[in-house]
Amino acid sequence: MRLRAITGFFFIIVMLGSVLLGAVVFTTFYLLLSILCLHEFNKLIKQSGPDPNLYTGLVNGFFVFAGFAIECYYPSNKLILFIIPVLLGSIFVQELFKKSSAQPFTNIAYCFLGILFTVVPFTFFHAMGFVGGDFNFHIPLGFLLMLWANDTGAYLVGTQLGRTKLFERHSPKKTWEGFIGGIVITAGVAVLLNKYYPELTLPQWIITGAIISVFGTMGDLIESMFKRSINVKDSGGLLPGHGGLLDRFDGLLLAAPIVYAYLFFISNS
Repeated sequence: MRLRAITGFFFIIVMLGSVLLGAVVFTTFYLLLSILCLHEFNKLIKQSGPDPNLYTGLVNGFFVFAGFAIECYYPSNKLILFIIPVLLGSIFVQELFKKSSAQPFTNIAYCFLGILFTVVPFTFFHAMGFVGGDFNFHIPLGFLLMLWANDTGAYLVGTQLGRTKLFERHSPKKTWEGFIGGIVITAGVAVLLNKYYPELTLPQWIITGAIISVFGTMGDLIESMFKRSINVKDSGGLLPGHGGLLDRFDGLLLAAPIVYAYLFFISNS
C-alpha cells in the first residue's frame, strides 16, 4: 500500500507537470507516453502468440503522433499528414520479408490495432491543448482532473455502497453504485473548473465530465477485457503498485477522442 501511495504521488506530480510546463513539454511528454503505451501493448500481444513487428509499429506510431502534433502548431502545413499513409504501408511491406510468419495478416492487424488503441487517443488528448488555436493547458488539465475524480469517486462509492455489478464478466469489482458515484463527483469537479477556467460554460464542463465518466469507464472495461483475453493481470510493471501504463490510461484511451470531438463541435458551431 505504501509503495502504491508513493508511486501515485509522483505519478500525479509528473502528470500535472506535463500540462503546466508549456507546449513543448506537453507535446514531448505525450509523444513519449504514447510510444511507451504502444510498446507495452505490442509486448502483451507477443506474449499471447501473434508477432506484430515492434519497431515498425513504434516508428509509425511516432510519426502518427508527430504528424498531428505538428499540425496543431502549424495548421496550414499538411505535408506530414500526407506522408503518414506511405509510412503505414511499411507495416504491410515489412511482413513480406518475415521468413517465419504463419499468420501475416494477424500480425498486420495487431500492429495497426496497437497504433489505433494507444497512439491515436493521445493525439486527440494532445489536440485538446490547442482546441482554441494557441496552446492552453486548461482543458487538458481539466480532463485529467475529471478523469481522476471519476476513478476516485467510483472506487470510494463502490467500495462503501456497491451492490449491483456493472459488468461482472470483465470487471467483477465495478458496480452501478460506483459508476453513478463517479459521475456525481466528476460533475462536482466540473463546477469547480468552471469557476477558474471560463473557456467552457458550466453546462459544457458538466457534459465533458459526463463523457469522461461514461467513456472512461468503458475504456477501463475494454482494457480489462483485453487483459483477460490474453490472461494477464497487469499490462506491465512500470508503475510499482499500479501496474503498467495501459492500466493507468485505459480511461483516457476511449474518452479522449470523444471529448475532443465534442469540444471541436461546440467551438465550431
